Amino acid sequence: MATSLSLPPFNYFLINFFCFTFFFIFLFKKLNSQKLKKYFFLYGWLFGFGYFLTNLYWISISLTFDESFKFLIPITVFLIPTFLAIFYGFVSYLFKIFNFKGVINSFLIFSLLFAIFEYLRGSILTGFPWNLIAYSFVNQLEIISITSVIGTYGFNLFCISLFSSPSLLLLKETNKEIATFIFFLISLFVFYLYGYHYEKKFYEASKISHDFKVRAVSSNISLKRYYSNSNPVPVIEELIKISDPNLEEKTIFIWPEGILPNISQNDLIKYKYLFKNKFNKNHFLMIGVNSETKVDDTTNYFNSFALYDNELNLLNSYNKINLVPFGEFLPFENFLSNIGLKTVTNNFQSYTKGDRRNIIEIKSDNYSLKILPLICYEIIFSGKIFKKNNFDIIINISEDGWFGKSIGPKQHFAHSIFRSIESGKYIVRSANNGVSAIINPIGEIEKSLDLNDNGYVDFKERKIIQPTVFSKFGNKIFGFSILLYIFFIISISFVFSFNRTRTGFKNK
Repeated sequence: MATSLSLPPFNYFLINFFCFTFFFIFLFKKLNSQKLKKYFFLYGWLFGFGYFLTNLYWISISLTFDESFKFLIPITVFLIPTFLAIFYGFVSYLFKIFNFKGVINSFLIFSLLFAIFEYLRGSILTGFPWNLIAYSFVNQLEIISITSVIGTYGFNLFCISLFSSPSLLLLKETNKEIATFIFFLISLFVFYLYGYHYEKKFYEASKISHDFKVRAVSSNISLKRYYSNSNPVPVIEELIKISDPNLEEKTIFIWPEGILPNISQNDLIKYKYLFKNKFNKNHFLMIGVNSETKVDDTTNYFNSFALYDNELNLLNSYNKINLVPFGEFLPFENFLSNIGLKTVTNNFQSYTKGDRRNIIEIKSDNYSLKILPLICYEIIFSGKIFKKNNFDIIINISEDGWFGKSIGPKQHFAHSIFRSIESGKYIVRSANNGVSAIINPIGEIEKSLDLNDNGYVDFKERKIIQPTVFSKFGNKIFGFSILLYIFFIISISFVFSFNRTRTGFKNK
């Protein structure tokens, strides 16, 4: 449970050295016991259950907005950690199965298994890569700059090894354990030096100043509108007021995800009279708004990111690909809907997954900008942003009000910092009841507004840096890291076996 305090917003990452070290020592000491393999699964599951119970409790807050969901709160609080802990259970179980000889080999296989199952947690059944151990370093920008090369999963593998490495001293059999421990400390220092020079290079990079602004609006509008079928006019008027449009300034306004739940993408034009005399040809609007398509007798609903001109003509849109399980779609819907389960959003109907991740380009006499839109939850996925780097900035829109004033919105925002470094791109984030910010490619928060703030942050200039290594190769680098660990494990096993054989001959 204490491990969760290492994560945002607390970031007491030193706790991990104690938690992971003693967890590994506990498992290592149990390897030669007569305990059945199922007990090892239980050890890992208990570790994971405590970890997820304490850092994901806030998910249940999303069920407090509708009376019909409240009975699910205690179930959700325990069910989600119960499921996610299974991944950690398999880590311990397989650790017992492999049962490598020697401290170093056991240490490496423990780190490797842990990192692989963290990756699987982020991939299986749509994936939920929330709160990887790597995020405990979110405030150490120089260190996490290495994610521009190895990505978050590669860095996560290193973090697990680093946090477990004091066990090598406590279980020392030879000087090799000490050398391995020192290696990881030196690697941490090397990462810091890389980050220091990476930041320095960024500050020296050339700068582009646009003659237009990208304005990310931060609002604090109640979620009650989702269930009240309330009039959208007051919300639109409030958003326009917060946006503070100037008819003389070229501005792209960004409004948060799902801010107008009762309006579809094509219906927004009905409210263009509210924009008259406030918006003109100098202005564009980007907003998270639902859309729908009809195929025969079936209506498909999408959580969409839409681009409008000042007359609210729809120019382009993107449909969200990575949907939130139980929030935006119901897994195994035919079965679960029969027992009374339903989604939290979209009037309890499941959204349809978008079919492609496209770039939205604004190109006119006044504008030239290529945007990669990411809607809310999509920002948490490392290596799944885009296969090409042919865009200028990332825009992330979000509705974080589902989780109240808990630690959830802060954790959500922390993922944005890692995505900016991985991609080498600026992230402009607009959130309702969440953190709105401008994050540069080295993870610095240049401007921000907190959960309770109404206002906006403006993005007008950016530095140009070379595409990151990770943006070119993605999680193939994590795959290479796995192979590297396997190589070391096999090599050490061979040396250990050879030395044991040679010692046997000498004894004869």
